[in-house]
Amino acid sequence: MGKEELKEKKKVTDDAAAETNGTEINGRAMGVVASAADEPKPNYRGWRAMPFIIGNETFEKLGAIGTLANLLIYLTKVFNLKSITAANILNIFNGTTNFATLLGAFLCDTYFGRFKTLAFCTIASYMGLQAIQLTAAIKSLHPPHCGNSSTCVGPTKGQMAFLIMGFGMLITGAAGIRPCNLAFGADQFNPETESGKRGINSFFNWYFFTFTFAQMVSLTLIVYIQSNVSWAIGLAIPAILMLVSCAIFFSGSKIYVRVKATGSPMTSVVQVIVAAIRKARLTRHEQSWQSLYSYIPAKSINSKLPYTDQFRFLDKAAIVTPQDQINVEGSPVNPWRLCSMQQVEEVKCLMRVIPIWASAMIYYIAIVQQNTYAIFQATQANRRLGTTNFKIPAASYVVFLMLSLTIFIPIYDRVLVPFLRRLTGKEGGITVLQRMGIGLSLAILTMLVSGFVESRRRHIALTRPTLGMEPRRGEISSMSALWLVPQFALAGLTEAFANIGQVEFYYKQFPENMRSIAGSLYYCGMAGANYLSSLLITIVHNKTGNGKGGNWLQEDLNKGKLDYYYYLIAAIGMVNLGYFLVCARWYQYKVTAEVKDDSETEQPGKCMTP
Repeated sequence: MGKEELKEKKKVTDDAAAETNGTEINGRAMGVVASAADEPKPNYRGWRAMPFIIGNETFEKLGAIGTLANLLIYLTKVFNLKSITAANILNIFNGTTNFATLLGAFLCDTYFGRFKTLAFCTIASYMGLQAIQLTAAIKSLHPPHCGNSSTCVGPTKGQMAFLIMGFGMLITGAAGIRPCNLAFGADQFNPETESGKRGINSFFNWYFFTFTFAQMVSLTLIVYIQSNVSWAIGLAIPAILMLVSCAIFFSGSKIYVRVKATGSPMTSVVQVIVAAIRKARLTRHEQSWQSLYSYIPAKSINSKLPYTDQFRFLDKAAIVTPQDQINVEGSPVNPWRLCSMQQVEEVKCLMRVIPIWASAMIYYIAIVQQNTYAIFQATQANRRLGTTNFKIPAASYVVFLMLSLTIFIPIYDRVLVPFLRRLTGKEGGITVLQRMGIGLSLAILTMLVSGFVESRRRHIALTRPTLGMEPRRGEISSMSALWLVPQFALAGLTEAFANIGQVEFYYKQFPENMRSIAGSLYYCGMAGANYLSSLLITIVHNKTGNGKGGNWLQEDLNKGKLDYYYYLIAAIGMVNLGYFLVCARWYQYKVTAEVKDDSETEQPGKCMTP
């Protein structure tokens, strides 16, 4: 065979390889041809898969919330822990649970996929709930019952170790379930068809209905059984429900669409930071966006982003130097040294969100109090229903938060948004950041009302006849615990504005391939709030314990000044609101650009008013 024939054969082979890899020799990125054709198309079952997924979600939420809703009372009543210790343990547990979602999302996206992650984590959740139930059912796994004694025997190291093991398995379960469950349900519908899109929207509605329904049942029926019948039975019910959830989930395993793990988008974020640091000494010229390296892979699902002039030090990652080499199809040989302008803009989206996320984390401290100290308020208030002897469990008062949230959402969506849309001309009536700002303002009002109600409760307890003694706490105020309803209702409105606004904000402002990370960021904000709340409790307890005015956070609320603690959180909220307004004014919304030819010049993005 002659040299010319060898060259011609090699050229044919190279062209075929390039075509198989979805590239052309001229360097223009193309879609993957052969490999995409070889992959079987997903068989979307849509609503046929929903009985398994929604059934799994319902029983999983009933199980998890049924245990967590009354955990604070369980730690003080059964494990004989002091209120401050129990509140700190619960804050740390909730914080770790929410932070773990970031790791869960990473492992899901990078290695396991949603089905395997949910399968493993659902079993882990059941084991955690079963372990906690055993601490109530087996006498050797919890301290002796304290009764009305003022001094009680605390848990042993072995008892606490077994309890913490149960918490650890719950954390493992939540790490995968929380960031994956919504996305896994949406995976069952074809996003390219109209019926599939409607199915996804309908699934989201059913999901949040299921979540609310589970909270209602857990905060009423299950909490009542735990507080008034038997802790062993009351904790066995959630464990059994979680076992049913596992059975339902695996029953539908043959019909699920299983999206494979495609790698973590955080790798691209780290590459941009590393490349920018490597090129930190390069000089960045004005109007440099015209010469920045521009490349978008054909398989990218992200919208093309225009250049923006914030965080310009990151632009250096996209400056092409003589040392940088580019592959035939246009991708960089070393992505840790050269990144595209699209990658840089995606990292800028992430960095712009972080200051807003920090303010949302601080705001949530106010909501944390409604799940901790507000329950202690209820224990030392008149919880009788009317003139009957029936007492509403202290933890059940949180249901008013859920009622407020549930009732307000359709009013906001069907009444307020159309009205505001006519006034402002904006699709959502107001911007997402404006919605969050209203939520932050309501959080301050929630704390002020909470402080006023606590001041009234304590005043009545000290000046009027009481209703007896709450074991290891103090006199029960004759003030009706229904006075707590306004602060819970305001907390529900706060979540309707701030929390739902956050979810929408992260979803819209993150690049499309980072939306699982966006969901995790929301939970990480809640985790930060739990940790900060625990730190704040510790600081206030230590500082005021040695002061002349007395400890604000006494075991007996009648001897403390919980209202001052609430006012302190309100003051922190006011400072945080000012910080949020500055960040919102500075914030630059993500604007997608139409895909243009590489020869076209893109102008820098302009700041948009929040």
